[in-house]
Amino acid sequence: MELLEDKMRVWLENAKFVKPVPGVYVLYTRSKTPLYIGHTMNLEKTFTKYVDLDFEENECKQKTHFYQREFTDTPKERQTELITRFKDNTGDLPVCNNEIKVEVH
Repeated sequence: MELLEDKMRVWLENAKFVKPVPGVYVLYTRSKTPLYIGHTMNLEKTFTKYVDLDFEENECKQKTHFYQREFTDTPKERQTELITRFKDNTGDLPVCNNEIKVEVH
């Protein structure tokens, strides 16, 4: 289930080559199941930290194999929109987004 129009990319091969711009991103398992929908004001900084630390603080995200990203000036709002759409379609949140509260109308 791909959530963004961006092509699916292999995590470690391409993650360090993103631009230092605001955006949202989706992390996927090897079977292309969404793990996490995130947002950041600097994709390059966030992805570099994830790659350099190998998600050491988050065992859930360590299952990342693919990702998609989208540039946007309103990353938090876009993240909420994507999570809401995912919840509407599946009845659940991505497994690593379990602590995010989303109001669904």
